[in-house]
Amino acid sequence: MSATPPQAADDYAALAELAGGFIHEIKNHLNTLNLNLQLLGEDFANPENQRERRALTRVQKLQGECQRLVDLSNDFLRFARIKDVSLEPADLGKLVEEMLDFFTPTARAANIDIKTYLPADLPTLQLNKEMMRQALLNLMLNAVQAMPAGGELTVQASIENNHVALSLIDTGTGIVPEVLPKIFRPFFSTKSNAGGSGLGLPITKKIIESHHGTIDVQSELGKGTKFTIRLPVPLAAAVPAS
Repeated sequence: MSATPPQAADDYAALAELAGGFIHEIKNHLNTLNLNLQLLGEDFANPENQRERRALTRVQKLQGECQRLVDLSNDFLRFARIKDVSLEPADLGKLVEEMLDFFTPTARAANIDIKTYLPADLPTLQLNKEMMRQALLNLMLNAVQAMPAGGELTVQASIENNHVALSLIDTGTGIVPEVLPKIFRPFFSTKSNAGGSGLGLPITKKIIESHHGTIDVQSELGKGTKFTIRLPVPLAAAVPAS
């Protein structure tokens, strides 16, 4: 793996800092706008006529748009700031189990069954646990969105060539072939509504790459999608070749 040239790294850091400051300033204005909309909404909390009901509906719609912009800003900041992250020895299997335990109520509400196949002897990896939780949560939420009528999510892990391969497999709608190469692009989204920032999967990819790993996707329309994360095993914990 080639190292990033120093000048490119400096340019990236400067751009990330500039973008972060810009987004932070936007968020300040959005918070002020949202506060005033909240106060305005309180003035129309008990509408007495059709005109006031329309005004309240418009205020609530504007509040929703403000919140979406705040959420988008937060996602962008997370995306821009992921580069060099601190890693420490951690148990990936335990982390996955904790996330699945956290996510089970959401899956149950969406009529999704979760199956897990995690070997007990997975080697210790170098992880940033907070970021890895975010990456896994993004993939799980993506799976739920792909199975609007319910289905099955399988989480399995194995060791491949001194890497731990962790796969999340859903039985959802699948991804059309022409879209598949674009899903990790920032702000790319197939959603026609205003939900989602188009940064969930790009953030996940950057997190995995910051762990010196890779993520790939396989999908078949109408049958489901499989995301596979591959993370390197530290040399001290590498599994000897048989």
